[in-house]
Amino acid sequence: MTSAAGGPGTRILYIDDDAGLARLVQRSLTARGYVVEHAADGEAGLARLAAGGIDLVALDHHMPGQTGLDLLPAIRALPEAPPVVYVTGSEDSRVAVAALKAGAVDYVWKDLQGQFRELLGEAVATALGAEAMRRDKERAEAEVRDARDRAELLLREVNHRVANSLALVAALARMQTNAVADPAAKAALEEMQARISAIAGIHRRLYTSEDVEAVELDAYLGSLVEELQLAMKAAGRDHAIRLSAEPVRLATDKAVSVGVVVTELVTNAYKYAYPPEEPGEIRVALRRSADRLELAVEDDGVGWTGEGKPRGTGLGSRIVRAMATNLRSALVYTPAPRGTRAFLSFEG
Repeated sequence: MTSAAGGPGTRILYIDDDAGLARLVQRSLTARGYVVEHAADGEAGLARLAAGGIDLVALDHHMPGQTGLDLLPAIRALPEAPPVVYVTGSEDSRVAVAALKAGAVDYVWKDLQGQFRELLGEAVATALGAEAMRRDKERAEAEVRDARDRAELLLREVNHRVANSLALVAALARMQTNAVADPAAKAALEEMQARISAIAGIHRRLYTSEDVEAVELDAYLGSLVEELQLAMKAAGRDHAIRLSAEPVRLATDKAVSVGVVVTELVTNAYKYAYPPEEPGEIRVALRRSADRLELAVEDDGVGWTGEGKPRGTGLGSRIVRAMATNLRSALVYTPAPRGTRAFLSFEG
């Protein structure tokens, strides 16, 4: 398009084999400030449109060898096709309906009294206004898409850097673990390393995903329990972790809380569920129930109901409670035939 609706230089192409009527239309539309060109047939009209610079087409229905309905699809197929106002002397309303279905934005009846030129001028002004609004809307939407894409790219880069920084912190914690001799300090550093790795895993998923606002929770838990199992095996605790997780997408902040909860509960199960040298597995399950997600971590060990003084320092229990609060929920220990079953239900 070359100009705003109705502005100076707005260029109209009138396609009609009636040269006399075309002169009258040119005079009428020129008085409204438009620049009007005339094409005597469809072939000439398409050639002029291919050259560019036309803001709107007024297309007559009856022309030698073809009708405007034959020409209209070819006009609409052009790149950056201008809007078309259909002009017809036929009183058959089906012609107007067919024109609108084929892509015309409006139609004008030719009348014997000549009022159609005034009606055509009004239809042209309305069509140009609507076209300007449509293009403004498309431009605004493109700007919003560009801004969103830039923001997502920036956020993906931030997640990449955060993941790398957290990995560095975890590596430093691992070095510190190797440097201390006190068993309690070693254990505390190992647990802190697992917590850091759980959060880093979220950011790794975010910068490799097309969606920076949500995480495929089942895939994330799969990589998390694999890391936990490797870490605990390296620490001398060799228990299998069985994961059963339904496909779930979850907002990033909630996924972080879930990851930390799983890390704490699995770590506790490794430490306390089974006596030394006794085999046993740890099970993690995630499923959707109506509009909520249900997370369970269980084992077949010595069992704990959640009552009484926490085993260890109690820091893990406080962390789990905080993460559950972030999820607007609370961790409960449900009865199990044997061992421990920790359960968390939250909105997903």
